[in-house]
Amino acid sequence: MDPKYQRVALNDGHFMPVLGFGSYAPPEVPRNRVVEVTKLAIEAGFRHIDSAYLYNNEEQVGLAIRSKIADGSVKREDIFYTSKLWCTFFRPQLVQPALESSLKKLQLDYVDLYLIHFPMALKPGETPLPKDENGKVMFDTVDLCAIWEAMEKCKDAGMAKSIGVSNFNRRQLEMILNNPGLKYKPVCNQVECHPYFNQRKLLDFCKSKDIVLVAFSALGSHREKQWVDQNSPVLLEDPVLCALAKKHKQTPALIALRYQLQRGVVVLAKSYTEQRIRENMKVFEFQLTSEDMKAIDGLDRNIRYLTLDMFLGIELQRSPNWQ
Repeated sequence: MDPKYQRVALNDGHFMPVLGFGSYAPPEVPRNRVVEVTKLAIEAGFRHIDSAYLYNNEEQVGLAIRSKIADGSVKREDIFYTSKLWCTFFRPQLVQPALESSLKKLQLDYVDLYLIHFPMALKPGETPLPKDENGKVMFDTVDLCAIWEAMEKCKDAGMAKSIGVSNFNRRQLEMILNNPGLKYKPVCNQVECHPYFNQRKLLDFCKSKDIVLVAFSALGSHREKQWVDQNSPVLLEDPVLCALAKKHKQTPALIALRYQLQRGVVVLAKSYTEQRIRENMKVFEFQLTSEDMKAIDGLDRNIRYLTLDMFLGIELQRSPNWQ
């Protein structure tokens, strides 16, 4: 971590801002709101913007980025933009066209980071979650190493400055790292990570391989019924986080974000509220003590908010289950 510039060096020589703005929003959020809040995030100081094909908002996020470039607020090189390859494009010949499609929506020449969104394949097509006549998700087989090689070609073509993965476990990462034809290592692994699910073992493994861990759902979760167990506890109501918030005169959310930064994790903060977007930038204004960090470490309960029950039991070619 480089606290002065609030960024971390990646294993390919590029740099990633350690605090990112997560742009995902539930379908009921109006698309024009995506433009507004992305502009607000850039105005507040965010330079790392995270999106994906699946979020169905890249057109709006791209518009916001371009408008802030046009008004002189930022230059393109100031913005670190992440997109993700969705599971319906898990054929080597579909990878580059998928990225081209995202770039066309964004109206940008390149993305700073392109990730494999999940380590499992869905039936190819335009429907993000293809289902059969019984309403069951339709899966496909995938050779993750072949997909990774196609990702490497996107980097070579200049369409993506860096490439990485998301939601990979250690074994799936090792499969990529041990591929005899490996040209570029993943620069990062973006996973669910928060005080109730701190990913200590995966973090240690990633650090040992010079792979940055990026945390999503760092504040708990948006609790959208389609994805999240509604009976799961609310992270930001945890007594330990609330006590530390009181001690440092910060919010529980800022304590949860600061925790990640101090353990070497890049953290995504998702909010569609202007006050909270601005507030999240205050994460650089204070520090947790070693005792504070130990107290938060002790909250780990192995609680995963994003359970993805639809993916359980699916075998990957040359790979174990996601969980």
